[in-house]
Amino acid sequence: MAVVREFTLPDLGEGLTEAEVVRWLVDVGDVVAVDQPVVEVETAKAMVEVPCPYGGVVTARFGDEGTELPVGAPLLTVAVGDSADSGDPASPASPAATAPAEGEGSGNVLVGYGTQAPAARRRRVRPEVHGSRPNPGPAGRAPVAIPSTVTPAAPRTITSASTAVAVISPLVRRLAREHGVDLRQVRGSGPDGLILRADVEHATRALEQRAEHEAQPAPQAATRAHAMRAGTAETGVQRIPLRGVRGAVAEKLSRSRREIPDATCWVDADATELMAARRAMNAGGGEKVSLLALLARICTAALAKYPELNATVDTEAREIVRLPGVHVGFAAQTERGLVVPVVRDAHARDAVGLSLEMARLTEAARTGTLAPAELTGGTFTLNNYGVFGVDGSTPILNHPEAAMLGVGRIVPKPWVHEGELAVRQVVQLSFTFDHRVCDGGTAGGFLRYVADCVERPAVLLRSL
Repeated sequence: MAVVREFTLPDLGEGLTEAEVVRWLVDVGDVVAVDQPVVEVETAKAMVEVPCPYGGVVTARFGDEGTELPVGAPLLTVAVGDSADSGDPASPASPAATAPAEGEGSGNVLVGYGTQAPAARRRRVRPEVHGSRPNPGPAGRAPVAIPSTVTPAAPRTITSASTAVAVISPLVRRLAREHGVDLRQVRGSGPDGLILRADVEHATRALEQRAEHEAQPAPQAATRAHAMRAGTAETGVQRIPLRGVRGAVAEKLSRSRREIPDATCWVDADATELMAARRAMNAGGGEKVSLLALLARICTAALAKYPELNATVDTEAREIVRLPGVHVGFAAQTERGLVVPVVRDAHARDAVGLSLEMARLTEAARTGTLAPAELTGGTFTLNNYGVFGVDGSTPILNHPEAAMLGVGRIVPKPWVHEGELAVRQVVQLSFTFDHRVCDGGTAGGFLRYVADCVERPAVLLRSL
């Protein structure tokens, strides 16, 4: 007899709640080993190969390539045990060859993953199958006994197993009650899906817009829908699902624009001396220092001078949260779209250290191997849009951060230098900030300090 173990999509960390199946690495009938990667999924953060904590014969897969699955949904089932009619303990499907040893488990390589005994937590109770009690396995799971001849299970529809409403604040509940919002239909944006006041307000606006739409005369709506369908057929309009990285970017930027009252100021700076300083730094051999790393080092010095900008706003508690460490994100364009890798503890790195880490993260972004943790947790973003050949921009803040420095292209321009007109290397710097954390004087002081360091790199020596 053999038992079937169900392997569900594990928690991939960083608050991710779903993933898209990109490529299956095994087929039904294949023999897999413990911790062997079985599927490649794409989250809103990165591509991840998911290993299976069981060894045995794959009996079913759930979800075709391109299907989105929520965390906790079944990925595949594995028959563990003597599924072949052989009693040989060395058989590939035998427990001795495919299951973890007694007292051991598969490696806990992902959050909520592995066959080791988990920490105390609430578990889902599985119903009995055909009136018989499940045969408990060594890992505390409930495998189902099956005959030696394994028949692949039929795919099933995945539904959410939890109906609990994640709300703590009585104010949020009262606000939802007053506006007729069903909290069970609201997706929380707080930690662990916690429903915040902003989520209820967003749901309220959606209900109001729906009511206005439904109040329009039916013939007019039908005519408009018909015209839209006709226009789509004539022009060949394509509909592209907003999911994966593109969907995550769309959701985050929409939330940023909806919640953050941002403002932008900018200044032109003479970068001639900065470019000369970089050439001198790289002329002595050793590791090269990139221009982006120099700008990141200037930003960490500016944030030390203006720490109120290294912060977030807790809308639920109505508090400004100033952060002790500076984690600098930088925008990187890849084939999968725009991603923002994060340099941890940038304030503790010198220009060479920043340059090496940025080069490593950029290469990982281009190959799609960035871990989810390397794409989250930033406190400040540096956006070098000059690589696209443009001078200026008013970027959207990377929610929930409070500030972003934008850098345009560096080009020769006429400039008054030491009282005389000269051709100098000029760059436009733009600074977007959350107006809730500071006023214009602080933002202007930050930008002016950055511009001074660009024009006279010796100013930066005061902070070293």
